[in-house]
Amino acid sequence: MSQRFRTSRRALAAAAATAALTLALAACGSDSDSGMSGMDHSATPSASASASASASASASAPADDMASMPGMEPVSAGNGLAAAKDGYKMASSAATVPAGKATAYRFAITGPDGKPVTGFAVDQTKRMHFYAVRSDLTGFQHLHPTMAQDGTWTVPLAALQPGTWRLYASFTPDSGAGKGKGFVLSRTVKVSGMAMAAPLPKASGTATVDGYTVSVKGDPMAGMAHQLTATVTKDGKPVTDLQPYLDTYAHLTAFHQGDLAFAHLHPETEVDGDHGGPTLGFHAEFAQSGNWRVFLQFQTGGKLHTASLTLHVG
Repeated sequence: MSQRFRTSRRALAAAAATAALTLALAACGSDSDSGMSGMDHSATPSASASASASASASASAPADDMASMPGMEPVSAGNGLAAAKDGYKMASSAATVPAGKATAYRFAITGPDGKPVTGFAVDQTKRMHFYAVRSDLTGFQHLHPTMAQDGTWTVPLAALQPGTWRLYASFTPDSGAGKGKGFVLSRTVKVSGMAMAAPLPKASGTATVDGYTVSVKGDPMAGMAHQLTATVTKDGKPVTDLQPYLDTYAHLTAFHQGDLAFAHLHPETEVDGDHGGPTLGFHAEFAQSGNWRVFLQFQTGGKLHTASLTLHVG
């Protein structure tokens, strides 16, 4: 009798233990849907824990580190208005340029290690594209500097008029941390003398240069990819003898009124001999709304033509 009682007690205890374990497992299994923080047994932190950690990290991050956090980049990042980005810097000791005469402007691109970069990928037949434009969007120059063995670039600037100018370097490193990534960096220089600012021409889809008429059509919106179509005519007739220029039939660059933000509009028309035109397509992305001064360069008969017009971006 005593033996049967002890056996029965052990059976009841085992059953109770099994029931308790079953309830505990069921509770753990339901934690991910319960909304209780700190009870998720999976390898991924709960949403509330992640949010709390994120908020804590943001609150404790130094102000200088905020620009490197996702979604916190300065407005100038990527629009050509910064002298440095991702460890790469456009360095130059020249802060002023004399007025009214050609000048050799020298600069270097330094990498994350602080040393001059000497390896650059070829983009549209060149390792470096250089642009100059005055603050009122006049005097546009698109040049291709030469690099010395020590990484110093020299660009032959044509005579600049008095005022503030922004100089842009567009390049792609061929090695290092930024290999394969396109950069546009810029610096400003002062040109001595009294600056006479020119008003920006009104928005218009048509411009004339050297007897050619260039028409640009499209409805670009800020922050969205759009296609622009440029058509070249002369004396009312379509032009079909455009020659390749930088491995394309036309090169299109734009600058935003006011801050001079940079936009390089990529050509979509394939090059096939010396008979390009009359219509050319471009992939366009403008970061900001407002007026943009657009410079379209094309070549005929060995001569380069630069048409300029004001385009409004909604």
